[in-house]
Amino acid sequence: MVRLKNDDSAYVGRYLAVVADGMGGHAGGNVASASTVLDLVHLDRPDLDDEAVTVLADEIQAANSLLSELVTTSPELSGMGTTVTAMLLQGNRAALAHIGDSRAYRLKDGVFEQISVDHTFVQRLIDEGRLKPEEAEIHPHKNVLMRVLGDVDASPELDLATFEVAAGEKWLLCSDGLNAVLRDSDIESVLRGSADIDDAVETLVDLTLAGGSPDNVTVAVIEVAEAAADAADAKHPRREPAPVTGGTAIQHRAASSSADAAGSQAASGHAAAPEGPAAALPESDGDRNADNPVRAELIRQDLASRPHILVGAASLATETGQIPIVTERTAERRAARMLMHKADDAGSPDTPAETEVPPKRRRWILVVVLAVLAALLASVLWVGYAWTQTRYYVGSADNRVAIFNGVSQTLGPIKLSQVTETSNIPVDSLPEYWRSRVNDTVPARDLVHAEQIVDQLRGTAKAILCPAPSDTEPAPSPSPTVLADALEAAAAPDSAPAVPNPCGGQE
Repeated sequence: MVRLKNDDSAYVGRYLAVVADGMGGHAGGNVASASTVLDLVHLDRPDLDDEAVTVLADEIQAANSLLSELVTTSPELSGMGTTVTAMLLQGNRAALAHIGDSRAYRLKDGVFEQISVDHTFVQRLIDEGRLKPEEAEIHPHKNVLMRVLGDVDASPELDLATFEVAAGEKWLLCSDGLNAVLRDSDIESVLRGSADIDDAVETLVDLTLAGGSPDNVTVAVIEVAEAAADAADAKHPRREPAPVTGGTAIQHRAASSSADAAGSQAASGHAAAPEGPAAALPESDGDRNADNPVRAELIRQDLASRPHILVGAASLATETGQIPIVTERTAERRAARMLMHKADDAGSPDTPAETEVPPKRRRWILVVVLAVLAALLASVLWVGYAWTQTRYYVGSADNRVAIFNGVSQTLGPIKLSQVTETSNIPVDSLPEYWRSRVNDTVPARDLVHAEQIVDQLRGTAKAILCPAPSDTEPAPSPSPTVLADALEAAAAPDSAPAVPNPCGGQE
């Protein structure tokens, strides 16, 4: 009752139902909702290429990309966005995709429940236990959205779920304009007490408008029915029915109202579009694209091929021919992208031939890139190997103390060291402590340092192997501490102190 234009859009067919609420606080809210809904209507068919939940998620992400293109070509639409709550039927299962604060309710087996979860600031506070549900209605930031489709996130996070469906169950999709006036208990009472889904929709919209309607209100009521008993064709005698391959289908009723079109539903079963601003770009953009009538006619032809109801900004856009425009493409290719999401044809007349890279050139570029990467990798490996050959260590070779050039590690089957010198010192002749050290390798700064370590180990070995003279007191073996001091002294520059040799002399 207070909005100057309707930012809501909705579509309901035999297999698809979508409600989108454009962000009315931003320019282009009607453009966002209309573009998104019209971009999803081609899913209203039973022969999907993949699981319904996967297809629905992919198509909504693609619709989000189109909104980003819209903002790129028309910066005045910066900040626009829309909520989306969509249901896609596939056999006896229904996929639900949701983002924003529009809602999905279900009445099944006598149980009425809200299926979707609002992506709002107050709902987050409720989930965190910082706010009571009854306090949410009076919270000053209750309308702040945390997740939406549009010029906000390149890859929005959708809530996705799949449900088993049965004939007779009812679903209700709505924009937040309904919840702004009616409580869930009121919605449940109307849905349970209405004679049919037409009556339910009209009653809910009328009650909302009577309550003041501070926002646009869009309501779609869906009933799951056996395909053989689908009554949708009877509600749309002027349209050709879409083929049914078995399973289930949905009967539907939808309505959308704004300030100047309060409850103006037509008796034929589809809602009349409200008057007011169309879901289109500014006139300057329309002047650059004289193909709007052609584009709108193509979309009308696609819509006419199946029973459906289209309301709100999306309906007004198709009726006026002011379809949201993304780029300077021809009308035919833009309509094909919107309705079928087909890739651009390489041979299209409006695609410059020089922009296509020949296959041979692409292969040549790939070969060059791979060759450069291989050369860089080889250079890195060679530099690394050259560095290892500047290192030395003392270790064991054939049970002899030896000097190695390189590092003790291996690179797979490749050894990164080789024996430079082999001494005559048996490793077994060393004290247990030094025998362990040699087996684990003793690093050296350079070749001279490695030779000093070997000399110290030779003195250690002789202290054990050479017996003391019989007329003198046996000389004790150097302790590990003494040997460690000796090795540290050998490591110091210009210093190679001798270790006492128990066999006489100095080593």
